[in-house]
Amino acid sequence: MYALTLNCDDKPGIVAAVATCLRDSKCNIEESAQFHDPHSNQFFMRVLFSPLEEGAHEVFRTCFSEVAAPFKMDWHIYETAKPLKTLILVSKASHCLNDILYRWRTKSLNIEITGVVSNHETNRALAEDRGIPYHYLSGKTKAENEAQIEKIVQQTRSELLVLARYMQIFSPEMCEKYHGRMINIHHSFLPGFKGAKPYHQAYERGVKITGATAHFATVDLDEGPIIEQGTMRVDHSFDPKKMQIAGRDTEAKVLARAIEMFSERRIFLHGQRTVIL
Repeated sequence: MYALTLNCDDKPGIVAAVATCLRDSKCNIEESAQFHDPHSNQFFMRVLFSPLEEGAHEVFRTCFSEVAAPFKMDWHIYETAKPLKTLILVSKASHCLNDILYRWRTKSLNIEITGVVSNHETNRALAEDRGIPYHYLSGKTKAENEAQIEKIVQQTRSELLVLARYMQIFSPEMCEKYHGRMINIHHSFLPGFKGAKPYHQAYERGVKITGATAHFATVDLDEGPIIEQGTMRVDHSFDPKKMQIAGRDTEAKVLARAIEMFSERRIFLHGQRTVIL
């Protein structure tokens, strides 16, 4: 099965053109979703299709390039069964990494973990015991470490970078290079408490709901387009430590859902927002 994703200025005939091209190429539509944004007049579409004859998907690719041109579409075709090459970055906290490794091992996530990168040695055994390469960032400066990360991405051909509680701030150049390919997990239901000890801040303010937010990493820390969010009820009995322990589960679940949506090609970047089909 294959996934077609596209977006362009909205105008009549897009859905009909897609469906006709698939039919003429001997492909069958398995699932389809679309969205029209009235504020920007942008049209977004995701179609799952299966070829009815050998090589039909290549016939469709050739046919669709001609169909897409008049609409000036930004479009891509992906093989859905192919695991997404994913590089995980982590510091000391292991809860998100451990959750991803479990979901990967049980095939709950359609990803290929190309390696684990860290600025600490803390999680080496967790990765290597599962046969995953572990890369310790040995650079003395941020620029040296980022160069090392870029080299690993290129060597492994990783498409997605997951910041699984990687507690370092990337340079503007790094954020721009991997725009729309770096997912971060934030320890709060954004907008929320910034800076050090967020759970202490939440406790001091007497919050009743806390949670986690998965978003694309950008230059503006924790301000990137939001992909997924989750919440958790708390009360006066939750001290900062108890809140942090409970929050880890929410962080892991929200990050996993964001990775799943990315691997299924459901996420469209639309300025500072996301469209998820």
